[in-house]
Amino acid sequence: MSFFSRLEDRARQVDSLLCVGLDPHLPDLPAPTAQAARAFCLRLIEATSEYAAAFKPNSAFFEAFGPQGIAVLYDVIAAVPASIPVILDAKRGDIASTAEAYAQAAFQALGAGAVTVSPYLGRDSVEPFLADGEHGVFLLCKTSNPGAADVQDLQVAFAGQRLYEHVARLALSWNSRDNVGLVVGSTQLEALRQVRAIAPGLWFLAPGVGAQGGDLRAALQAGLRSDGLGMLIPVSRRLSRAADPRQAARELRDQINFERTDAIPVGTDAIYCVCTTGAISVPAGRDRRDAKYCVSTCLADGLLEAGCVKFGKFTLKSGLESPIYLDLRQLVSYPRLLAEAAAAYTVLLRNLTFDRLAALPYAALPIGTAISLQTGWPLVYPRKEAKTYGTKAEIEGLFAPGEVAAVVDDLTTTGVSKFEAIDKLTAAGLQVRDVVVLIDRQSGAAESLAQAGYRLHTVFTLTQLLDHWEATGKVPPEQIVAAREFIAS
Repeated sequence: MSFFSRLEDRARQVDSLLCVGLDPHLPDLPAPTAQAARAFCLRLIEATSEYAAAFKPNSAFFEAFGPQGIAVLYDVIAAVPASIPVILDAKRGDIASTAEAYAQAAFQALGAGAVTVSPYLGRDSVEPFLADGEHGVFLLCKTSNPGAADVQDLQVAFAGQRLYEHVARLALSWNSRDNVGLVVGSTQLEALRQVRAIAPGLWFLAPGVGAQGGDLRAALQAGLRSDGLGMLIPVSRRLSRAADPRQAARELRDQINFERTDAIPVGTDAIYCVCTTGAISVPAGRDRRDAKYCVSTCLADGLLEAGCVKFGKFTLKSGLESPIYLDLRQLVSYPRLLAEAAAAYTVLLRNLTFDRLAALPYAALPIGTAISLQTGWPLVYPRKEAKTYGTKAEIEGLFAPGEVAAVVDDLTTTGVSKFEAIDKLTAAGLQVRDVVVLIDRQSGAAESLAQAGYRLHTVFTLTQLLDHWEATGKVPPEQIVAAREFIAS
């Protein structure tokens, strides 16, 4: 699985964009020793890991202690729970052979998942960090310091753009393994807007909130992706110097979430909600917290009320007996709910690069059609049975070999049906990178697809739906417990 797939999974799992900085400043330590720095960081990891999307140790604070500091940095990275990505803030950048050694030090010797890198020596200096898709790179693009403009705002003569904009475009072209992100300071609002327009799908590491005075709300409005993800907000001293770092992390996570709900780009697409008379269109600059909450809860509750999700005893195709059954084919009988579901898919799809949608028979055909009607994206679909007459087409719809198809399906369990469909699409000359579903049953599909090089994007996991219905009392507690136990088994 690529670094950014793991990061996105973590961000969704804990509903957080908080990146906890591990910066053992000497004034914050009881003694100026490497071991004091180690204890400082381990306490902060333990206190904040429940709310952290990622941890970011800054190598400078450890290197300052000499060889013992490097040993402590290794211990600190190893202490981070395996499910939480670690970004080594080292800002490396050198010629290729030296870059290979830096990459080996960051990823193999120290065990970091990603590292910050300067791109100003060109692609060959960055490539060693990109060679393995499981490890990521955040390229310095527009940094948060006051002097950033001295170099990063210079006009690139041959390209007619500022240097940081050129770096953003380079990042897109270097991102063949889904392991390139950008450092764009939260103090640089114009740059955040410009870079997000250039790179709508990349993750940003956005330092500057806190001690540097960055405006959290303004930064999120400028830099978030349309799905409310795509930014990590690094915070260090505000957490480490708090009387209760755990409480401070929770409050900061919640503050980020509150602000990002209002910061999702608005003014272009209608949102469909079954509890209204039609589409909700929230003008730019207006508070949309209530509308967004209404849409997400109405979609979850609408699926339950429409019988798309049932609780009881059901025998699955595998022969297993399940306490929960998902049947999204029922969506065709609820036009507004279908439109709302299509809008939810669209939020995810807008961050992907593709030429056509590829909807899988049968449940996803109406879903794909609804998405296509809302967005104008062309649709194809692989046939379940080979056509034995006429053109004998395996794929229905117009396309050209070499085009990229985004696979759309209703839900995913093990991923077997997705591989069958992808095989037909690729045999016809289409490329597939991404699979988008409404519900992930959490039965191994994400892992299987990732191992094969495909990215799974989901509107809901089954656990998220269960959590919502439990919190709202929509489903009896004993049925929630039975469903959770079934997922765990």
